Amino acid sequence: MTESWTSDRRPSLAGRLARLGFTGAAHAERLLHEAERDGAGPVGDDLLDALGGTADPDLALAGLLRLLAAAGEQGAAGELRDALAKEPGTRERLTTVLGVSAALGDHLARHPGHWRVLRDGGPPPAGTPRDDLLAAVGADPAAAEPVASGSGPETLVALRVAYRRRLLALAGRDLIGAADVPEVAAELADLAAAALEAGLAVARAEVPGHGACRLAVIGMGKTGGRELNYVSDVDVIFVAEARGDGGDEPEDAALRTATRLASAMMRSCSASTEEGALWEVDAALRPEGKAGPLVRTLASHRAYYERWAKTWEFQALLKARPVAGDAELGARYMDTITPIVWKAAEGESFVEDVQAMRRRVEADLGRRTADSERQLKLGPGGLRDVEFAVQLLQLVHGRADGTLRSPTTLDALADLSQGGYVGRDDAAALASAYRFLRRVEHLVQLHRLRRTHLVPDDEDGLRRLGRALGLRTDPVGEFTALWRRHAREVRRIHEKLFYRPLLRAVARLPGEEARLTPEAARTRLEALGYGDPAGALRHIEALTSGVSRRAAIQRTLLPVMLGWFADAPDPDAGLLGFRQVSDALGTTPWYLRLLRDEVTVAERMAWVLGCSRYATDLLLRAPEAVAILGSDADLTPRPFESLRSEALAAARRHAEDASSAEEAVGVVRGLRRRELFRVAVGDLLGMTDVRTVGDALTGIATVTVEAALRAAVHKIEMESREPLPTRMAVVAMGRYGGHELGYGSDADVMFVHEPLPGADERAAGRAAHAVAEELRRLLALPAPDPPLEIDPDLRPEGRQGPLVRTLASYAAYYARWSEPWEAQALLRADPLIGDAGLRDRFRALIDPVRWPEGGIDDDAVRQIRRLKARMEAERLPRGVDRRLHTKLGPGGLADVEWVAQLLQLQHAHEVPALRTTRTLDALDAAVQARLLDAEDAAVLEEAWCLATRIRGALMLVRGRASDLLPTDHHRERSAVSRVLGYPGTGDLLEDHRRNARRARAVVDRVFYGAE
Repeated sequence: MTESWTSDRRPSLAGRLARLGFTGAAHAERLLHEAERDGAGPVGDDLLDALGGTADPDLALAGLLRLLAAAGEQGAAGELRDALAKEPGTRERLTTVLGVSAALGDHLARHPGHWRVLRDGGPPPAGTPRDDLLAAVGADPAAAEPVASGSGPETLVALRVAYRRRLLALAGRDLIGAADVPEVAAELADLAAAALEAGLAVARAEVPGHGACRLAVIGMGKTGGRELNYVSDVDVIFVAEARGDGGDEPEDAALRTATRLASAMMRSCSASTEEGALWEVDAALRPEGKAGPLVRTLASHRAYYERWAKTWEFQALLKARPVAGDAELGARYMDTITPIVWKAAEGESFVEDVQAMRRRVEADLGRRTADSERQLKLGPGGLRDVEFAVQLLQLVHGRADGTLRSPTTLDALADLSQGGYVGRDDAAALASAYRFLRRVEHLVQLHRLRRTHLVPDDEDGLRRLGRALGLRTDPVGEFTALWRRHAREVRRIHEKLFYRPLLRAVARLPGEEARLTPEAARTRLEALGYGDPAGALRHIEALTSGVSRRAAIQRTLLPVMLGWFADAPDPDAGLLGFRQVSDALGTTPWYLRLLRDEVTVAERMAWVLGCSRYATDLLLRAPEAVAILGSDADLTPRPFESLRSEALAAARRHAEDASSAEEAVGVVRGLRRRELFRVAVGDLLGMTDVRTVGDALTGIATVTVEAALRAAVHKIEMESREPLPTRMAVVAMGRYGGHELGYGSDADVMFVHEPLPGADERAAGRAAHAVAEELRRLLALPAPDPPLEIDPDLRPEGRQGPLVRTLASYAAYYARWSEPWEAQALLRADPLIGDAGLRDRFRALIDPVRWPEGGIDDDAVRQIRRLKARMEAERLPRGVDRRLHTKLGPGGLADVEWVAQLLQLQHAHEVPALRTTRTLDALDAAVQARLLDAEDAAVLEEAWCLATRIRGALMLVRGRASDLLPTDHHRERSAVSRVLGYPGTGDLLEDHRRNARRARAVVDRVFYGAE
């Protein structure tokens, strides 16, 4: 042994302490001096070096001096000092524990004799943990049902002291590397099981008549999986039965006794004493959770799991094992429940539940708190990521493969790798990260023996962690980098874990690694939500097979994209669409490079393809539009004038002869296709609101119709070899005129013309009619874009009237024949296209009709109300639940719009702000003019917006228009709900019905005049 430190060597001591790693060298020097003065004797150089080698030398020194003082009070300091001087192993274990755990330092100061469990070859705690802890509470370990000698505070204290003595011995082996993470976790679980057994013995001493029942304690979670950490809630389930034979009354009485026993056992472990508590015993994983009875019979457990349990509950049962109480009853519980777990995994709701569980975990990670980045357990790349992934794969594949049913995470991960369900390298990386994270978790909890999963945010705490892990050059920096690297690796692998082996199953990649069988690959795809797993495998094979650079990039992309498709409402459609787009663009050099380098593009593409047939069809017809997915700015609807300039310029370039009209309109329709895709994607990603979508779709329709009008005029002029003898304009009507077009809306229009001075009116009429018919023909030609139907049926006299009228004819008609409903229809008329002067003159013509001086009279109001009532009775399709009809149902679009329009007909002559074609603007104006209560307007607006969004979502999801909320087709109903941001289909239906009901009450009062 080297020379001891003495006071006459003090001038060099502070520097040496600093070099050894003491952060408070002066304070440490003072402590050493005071200890020598108080008779503790000098600290040898070997001991000083050992202290300097600990995670926190200052903490270790303070703990050692307190232990020496306490041992001195018991006359045992000499033995301790001799052991520290002569036993290197003892010195290493004791100083290492003291440098990590202030709490165990406190324990040693209270119980100085316990240092002996850390000695070289010292006396280990007697017997097994169970025997040791039962003896501590005065119970006979050999008894069939051990009973403690009492249940008072002294018994609980004895239990805690014996438990921590065991914990101290384990920590000594753990912290010097003599026991690895799985071994430590298993011993901690066994120690917890022993404490539960001792707690049950204490409960028997407290509960009279405990022999009337048999009680088994089933360990769950980390306790059941034998992977417990130092301080954790201990999850349990209780099962009981009456002793002997008897009727209902004995069983009820036995359950009451068992419940008292279970409650007393939980208190014996969690009650606070002068030695603190052990940990909380948590029975919340039992059937029905905290709302259910604490204790059930085996039959009751079985009935619950066979009829009511959810997939997550079976996931929790993967780790169940008997840990205390009646061993025979616990074994019967396992024999009964285990088959149910794997049988339940074959149920109809399994796939849906697995998907919901995955989404819930991702959502939890998305709702990060300020501390989430420091979370070892729940943070991104944390322990939960590894555990959840392993358990989910066990549920998916353990149904058919009995080798995958280990309750321990690392064992299960090794089994999954051995079977080819997880790649060998991925499994090794996950196992390494899991061990590291669990070791850090152990170190964090050992410091104060508190339940925490947070990495410290202070320099001292991070330094202590780094040094405990052997990082000495830059403990804080090295630890932080190592932790972040492991977390990133876990997150990266977790995102691909379910999908990467699917590629190996079909791509015939070289290598000796075990692969998923085709059957296992289909099972996994089915569990992830793919309805046609065989078809999905064909798509994967087509995309990834071969040695080309394209196939190599796809093999990199697909593991992540398959997960994104699985998160979408229709994974099969998403994967099929991706294959089709990839086939169309696969030889284009920028496409795969864009997906590989721009994660946002690939993720957005997966979502769009997996939830919208409408957008998918648009993309398949113009696959190069995928390039706009990378930028939020590119998904914002383009300004109308910019769009108009591009469309008209494109039409002009193709307007050289009469045969080019089709080509010119074809080019403009291609532009329309691209812009519809832009709006649809922005809508699907939640980047636009109802008004923005309506304005954008109206603008796209307007530039398309205007370009078609110009092409039609040019063609008619080329065919007649003379300029058009009349001016023309197109008047937008209905939702088109209201700037509220949906994806599936027709373009309601009226055509108006005005012969040029000196022109023959009949010839002008024929020319105008020819232009209108040609416009409709050009826009109706078969083309790879959604049709834009031109519907002129709102014109005077409807289908019986002329397709095109002169301005004078419109004036004569409205002066003589117009009905109140036609004035109402004109409220939405907006001359958008054609000759500017004619548009202004038409607007001046109709304004007095739709906004009559003095408003409409009572007779007109009655006519409008009767018409509305007749429409409600006659226009709804037969057999349709009117409450689900977003347009004509109660509280639907028509209800809200007719309220706004009635107010306009009555008051627009005196309230200029009401002179608008837009529904929501009219409601706002009515509120400002105090014609409508603000709360009523808010109710109407909310119902109108939701109904409009539902109609839009129906078109986006199905690719065809509908006004009816889907009720039969589960996937469509789910997809519409997801697109609209609802967690479940029931939530959407409930929201729609509530809004519609409230809106209808306003309609009855404001429109119909009901009290």
